[in-house]
Amino acid sequence: MNSPGTDPHQKVRTEHLRRDAYLYIRQSSLHQVMHNTESTQRQYALRQRAVALGWPMERVIVIDNDQGISGASAADREGFQRLVAEVGMGQAGIVLGLEVSRLARNSSDWHRLLEICALTRTLILDEDGLYDPGQFNDRLVLGLKGTMSEAELHVLRARLQGGIHSKAQRGELRMPLPVGLCYDNCDRVVFDPDQQVQQALRTFFGAYHRQGSALAVVRHFRQQGLKFPRRLRGGPEKGQLVWGPLTHTRALQVLHNPRYAGAFVFGRNRTCKRPNGRNGYKLQPQEDWHTLIPDAHAGYISWQQYQDNQRTLRACSQAHGHDRRQSPPGQGPALLQGMVMCGVCGQRMTVRYHQRGDRTVGDYLCQREGIAHAHRICQQIPGSAIDQAVGELLLEMLEPVTLELAFAVQAELQIRLDEVDRLRQQQVQRARYEMELARSRYMQVDPNHRLVADELEAEWNSRLRALREAQEQYEQQRQADQTVLDQRTKEQVLALAQDLPRLWHDPRASDQDRKRVVRLLIEDVTLVKAEQVRVQIRFKAGATRTLELPLPLNAWQQRMTPEATVERLRLLLHTCTEKQAADELNRQGHRSGTRQPFTAHLVGQIRRRYRLATRYEHLRQAGMLTLTELAQQLGVHPKTVKIWREAGLLTGHLYNDKNEYLYDSPAGDRPVKHQGIKLSERAQAAKVLPNPTHEVHREA
Repeated sequence: MNSPGTDPHQKVRTEHLRRDAYLYIRQSSLHQVMHNTESTQRQYALRQRAVALGWPMERVIVIDNDQGISGASAADREGFQRLVAEVGMGQAGIVLGLEVSRLARNSSDWHRLLEICALTRTLILDEDGLYDPGQFNDRLVLGLKGTMSEAELHVLRARLQGGIHSKAQRGELRMPLPVGLCYDNCDRVVFDPDQQVQQALRTFFGAYHRQGSALAVVRHFRQQGLKFPRRLRGGPEKGQLVWGPLTHTRALQVLHNPRYAGAFVFGRNRTCKRPNGRNGYKLQPQEDWHTLIPDAHAGYISWQQYQDNQRTLRACSQAHGHDRRQSPPGQGPALLQGMVMCGVCGQRMTVRYHQRGDRTVGDYLCQREGIAHAHRICQQIPGSAIDQAVGELLLEMLEPVTLELAFAVQAELQIRLDEVDRLRQQQVQRARYEMELARSRYMQVDPNHRLVADELEAEWNSRLRALREAQEQYEQQRQADQTVLDQRTKEQVLALAQDLPRLWHDPRASDQDRKRVVRLLIEDVTLVKAEQVRVQIRFKAGATRTLELPLPLNAWQQRMTPEATVERLRLLLHTCTEKQAADELNRQGHRSGTRQPFTAHLVGQIRRRYRLATRYEHLRQAGMLTLTELAQQLGVHPKTVKIWREAGLLTGHLYNDKNEYLYDSPAGDRPVKHQGIKLSERAQAAKVLPNPTHEVHREA
């Protein structure tokens, strides 16, 4: 295979011998390293070829740290990378390999090595001969060998993949199973014989069916003190079952795994090349799976339940469905969050919350296009009135089935408690089994081996403490569950079931629970804001309802004093001062536009805002006189008028909160002096002594 007319020894020059010879050794797998030893011996024997060409044995450097690594890529082969680096720096005079496939099975890696060898005048030797990459003929032969090596790898891989795909299509391919499933002696997939593992998975899927959220399931396991199993996939304890707290990532893995639904699946992930040259995996949609065989073996849930779970997960995913997604129920009070469609442009409307006093209220906005194109938003509708109307509609629809719903809730609560109780009992049984196992080991040890006996005794004591803690925790949780069952389900549930509106408006009911009820019945809601707000409701069963609601008031309109209160204030001002009117309004239960009790200052503001007549104006219109006017008419000092009013000799009418009065005009046209004398006598008769100075002033 050498160039025609060229002796191999003639290609080796002095410049080559001054550099080192590098022997590269590789096997594709650890199985080949352990069992295919003949290939390894043949590769090491190439050192004698280098010695025969003129290199001393100590100048032959062996690179064999890529044993058990495939030659399909150079990304993970440190030895090959070192070889290329040495060749590039001109340290290698010749590179030895049993065949091209030992060096590389990838055309790009192989031709890159040839380019570097040609630039540094490095020779290449394999079992067939010696080559100079700088010569055209030799380089052509090496290129063909590299192509054939890559093609050989492709053929081998195609054969293996063909066999795998053939078995997968029949559902006979043996694949790693998730925790809770295992193979029996006949390679059939069956439930894990550990009853605690089975109960944990059934509790998991039951909780998700009720909650509809992976995070809610994790919270349920944490609140109940439950643990979840998993099998170790690596390390010295590979395959062992361990128990620990349930995490959100683990919950998502279980929910997305179709094997729990009894389905055989192959091709869920597709291998792809990453920019760093390593292989990655990309999850494929269900329609692109290579093989899907529903009901291939026993499962914890049905295939339909699995499909429902996937739809729920997609609805809860924040990254799925750029516009049409329904986000999971949040903590806010917006009842229709994630379900409202704009009746103008068809986009999904979002929620914006803001504070109004001590309440959090939400508005439904169609703002996606406005944000994208920097113009005004399409619609903004306050949501309080809409949520109230939809809630009343649901209560009206659910009223005939409230009693049946209550019994279903009671039965569901009992099922939940029974499931959790069985799982806790199994945890106690496992702790007791581990204690008994530790006790048995301790009892069987030779008493003379004190070190071993002490260690086993310590383990026994540890298992005893774990058993005692598990039993105490089980008893505490059981008593708490019994309290809940007796007081809340058997009595309160049945009592409250007949009054569903009270359940709906119960302040202890969370906004998330109300939203979940809405999502069970309603598909979406379309809003159109015109002269009225049109609410088009589409239910799950396909029925529709349309509500016409008045336009919601603006914030300043909602803070205005009610018309009935203003009218009542107008009537009160005929007979009351502002302070008296405020007290009377509060007594009658009236409140201001901001839901605050009335004060004299607030009554004054409302009076001026609505231009209401004051009590002073009403009295003046009735012909009442001021203090000064009456004093001038009577010819007395104003203080005398006050004294006579306090004595009951004159009639005064309080017209403000400063203790100021208006007076009735005195009857008759008698002389002021004579009238004054009569009044003085009447005052004296009433045992009121007028001020002498006033009398002197009057006589004068």
